[in-house]
Amino acid sequence: MNVPLWSVILVSVVTAVIFGLILVIFGRNEKEITHRVSHLYPVSDPQFLRSMGVLLGPALVRGNRVETLLNGNEIFPAMLKAIREAEKTITFETYIYWSGAIGRKFAETLSEKARQGVRVHVLLDWVGSEKMEEASIQTMRDAGVEIEKYHPPTWRTWRRINNRTHRKILVLDGKTGFTGGVGIADEWLGDAQRPDNWRDTHYRIEGPVVAQLQAAFADNWTKVKGSVLHGGEYFPELKEHGSNLAQVFKSSIEGGAESMHLMYLLSIAAAKKSIHLSMAYFVPDALARDAMVAALKRGVRIQIILPSRYIDKPLVRSASRGTWGVLLRSGAEIYEFQPTMYHCKLLIVDELWVSVGSTNFDSRSFKLNDESNLNVYNQEFAERQVADFKVDLTRSRQITFQEWESRPLTEKAWEYSLKIIRPQL
Repeated sequence: MNVPLWSVILVSVVTAVIFGLILVIFGRNEKEITHRVSHLYPVSDPQFLRSMGVLLGPALVRGNRVETLLNGNEIFPAMLKAIREAEKTITFETYIYWSGAIGRKFAETLSEKARQGVRVHVLLDWVGSEKMEEASIQTMRDAGVEIEKYHPPTWRTWRRINNRTHRKILVLDGKTGFTGGVGIADEWLGDAQRPDNWRDTHYRIEGPVVAQLQAAFADNWTKVKGSVLHGGEYFPELKEHGSNLAQVFKSSIEGGAESMHLMYLLSIAAAKKSIHLSMAYFVPDALARDAMVAALKRGVRIQIILPSRYIDKPLVRSASRGTWGVLLRSGAEIYEFQPTMYHCKLLIVDELWVSVGSTNFDSRSFKLNDESNLNVYNQEFAERQVADFKVDLTRSRQITFQEWESRPLTEKAWEYSLKIIRPQL
């Protein structure tokens, strides 16, 4: 059979273009951690805080108050109240913003503040807000709210189509901030008592660290808008409000996506007694698994709470379960939260160091997304997070190594087949 030369050339060119696009969009980052982070000091050692400051960006600052908010019943009223009380500026960045009652409520409240003369800036991820009704967007724009979408599919941004902003930031007048795991959707309403009311935690912040949270928003606002938010209305002088030592740091492909990965590896390497991990999506890479196994071998107790069958992304759950073997065999305790989708994102080390925010324990958060986390170094705050963790533990079921090992062969084969896409999850 004679194949025309032009068709061979055409197929070759198309194939080359496709592979080129795949390499550009899904290729590896230039900066990548490939060696284990050694256990050199515990979190109680001052060197730990110095390392976190110089390696992750902003230094930890004193004098912060951080209030824990559980589930939609506490989170949404606190956020809406703070928006209503804003006098000069509101900056708001989120991944998920879907149509529904709470989405309309936020749109109405933000619009009202814009009509009052408050400068309102809203940054929504293009993918995460695809379920948002156009009417809410138009309502806000008509009121004077500045709304931007992060990385829509255009010729200018096509190379970054796989890079999403997963940050969850709300800052009022540069003085009060909110961050955590919650999205703007009816799924987060209620108190996590039913399958359609998700479990999550968010945090209200006051003190000098709010400036770092504002800077994280301003970073992406400049990317999409080209303008710089600055001045006293966005970055006022901030007084101390509490006793927490804290930092907010961000990660992105442009600024070195591996910094979030590094934060988790440094934290695990510094653990001496315990690690509590609450995660919506948990697909640890080889380095993270090795770090946890090393911690287990030096006597650290590791407890992990993950979603059960109510997870909104079953593919991620399957990919996750394929990584559990070495952890369970080494002594890690893995639990699945039973009542509803578990969307928390929390790390506690030695009941002293806490990291919360938008970041999941997977390659997408570590290497692909724009993320931001609040790190708090305070025993009292950490003990409160452990107490909430223990309550969630009573509503969870432990998965033993024996149960994991005895799952059906078809399930094992499916989980194994997902190894190839783990770096994208």
